[in-house]
Amino acid sequence: LPDLLSPPDAEKSPGYWNKGAKRRLELALALQPAAQRAKNIILFMGDGMGVSTMSAARIYKGQLAGGSGEESVLAMETFPHMALAKTYTIDRQVPDSAGTGTAYLCGVKANAKTLGLSGAAIYGKCHTTFGNEVDSVLHRARLAGKSVGIVTTTRVQHASPGAAYAHSASRGWYADANMPTEALRDGCKDIAWQLVHNTDINVILGGGRMYMTPRRTPDPEYPKDPDQNGTRKDGRDLIAEWLSAKQGVCHCHWFCSCWQGARYVWDKKGLDAVEDDSVSHLLGLFEPKDMRYELNRNTSTDPSIVEMTEKAIRILRRNPNGFFLFVEDDHVSHAGGRIDHGHHSGRAKQALMEAVMLDRAVARAGELTSPADTLTVVTADHSHVFTFGGSTPRGNSIFGLAPKKAKDKQAYTSILYGNGPGYSIRDGARPAASLPAAEDKDYRQQAAVPLETETHSGEDVVVLAQGPMAHLFHGVQEQHYIAHAMAYAACLEPYATEPGCRAARRASHGTQCSSQPLLTLLALCMAALIVRG
Repeated sequence: LPDLLSPPDAEKSPGYWNKGAKRRLELALALQPAAQRAKNIILFMGDGMGVSTMSAARIYKGQLAGGSGEESVLAMETFPHMALAKTYTIDRQVPDSAGTGTAYLCGVKANAKTLGLSGAAIYGKCHTTFGNEVDSVLHRARLAGKSVGIVTTTRVQHASPGAAYAHSASRGWYADANMPTEALRDGCKDIAWQLVHNTDINVILGGGRMYMTPRRTPDPEYPKDPDQNGTRKDGRDLIAEWLSAKQGVCHCHWFCSCWQGARYVWDKKGLDAVEDDSVSHLLGLFEPKDMRYELNRNTSTDPSIVEMTEKAIRILRRNPNGFFLFVEDDHVSHAGGRIDHGHHSGRAKQALMEAVMLDRAVARAGELTSPADTLTVVTADHSHVFTFGGSTPRGNSIFGLAPKKAKDKQAYTSILYGNGPGYSIRDGARPAASLPAAEDKDYRQQAAVPLETETHSGEDVVVLAQGPMAHLFHGVQEQHYIAHAMAYAACLEPYATEPGCRAARRASHGTQCSSQPLLTLLALCMAALIVRG
């Protein structure tokens, strides 16, 4: 432990710092904008992953590897371009995940709790939906001939992924059973229905089985638990509808060998059994609601965000026109991904492990793609009232105690929340924090204000980017700018006719297969017809 608390001898020399700074300066001087257009786009979104969460996750990553942690580097932190995004929504200074999702995916600021709708829509009012729909970058990418996918550690109908395909006056309308009678009467559709019918999404991986099947339908993983049964009132089996609609889809319009078919899986074994070249569409729903925290995950039955991201990329990248992939970890918070969920419950270790896992997914995606043709963006939708401080020494466990006691003569953890369920008074005083209890994965760090769940915060979030047009991410921007920069980079509407887009389309077409396989296929078909005749 003393070795961890003392800086290495090399760091005591000015030459150590001067040499490192010179190396970084040389890299900065050599940095040139990648002005070509992006064939592929991957958007990683850490729900609730504010700057303080990123910093703490960096330290946690380093300590998991046996180091002191502070000098560690996240994979996302190696990206050369960075911006800050202002997260407020039209009606809120401190946002939610639905309004922010509409901003960074659809390109317009909106009202809180609404999905895929302009600010003219009113939360909970179905009739304000019609005529106020706005399309996401994912939807526009699909219309442009790219393959598209969604990976999330929450339910696939949740606010962040929902903004990619749904138009809903309420983020909570997961299934028809969650909708008021008036909304159903006025013609609004639940988010699960829209997942299946709005956009032709090639890969969908996450949780949310119960919103897809009729009431009392037993869950395949928890058949004896009625709380996990299907919830739909309309009797529709949306999984079966999805399979029926996608099963015969054929992508021969690429003039290559035809790959077709759809698969539905509900556990890791099923996901692992899917061969990348055997399907054009994959639906994986691994829990009735949200997926489990990484620290609680059953590694034999549930895939990790890294494994889901890899599977999605391997399937999507076969499209010569490119792909758009949205990857979210919402365990950081409670109302969104698992990062978000961890913070909302005041359990910092759960949240930070989710952030580390998201970073591992970023690293794996980098190994499976090339920055020459893939724009990768990492950001958050909002932050949390999460902080760490207390003059802790170098190498102190990120979940450890501050070195000095507070004014009430009680110990406290470095990590604290501004509000949330961690508020505690016993016998008229704040209880002392202690080890090893504070290191437990479900330990709730103390909070200053008592709330049932911890809240979001309103400060700007980081946007990191690498690849074609990554230099567009710079300075302090409104959050909806993210969608516009991605659309411009990939020549998607409303930027499909911008300079350079025609050449980018020609280059994409040039990667398609030659006509010879098509002629061969036609000859075989003709021969089969002659034999049959």
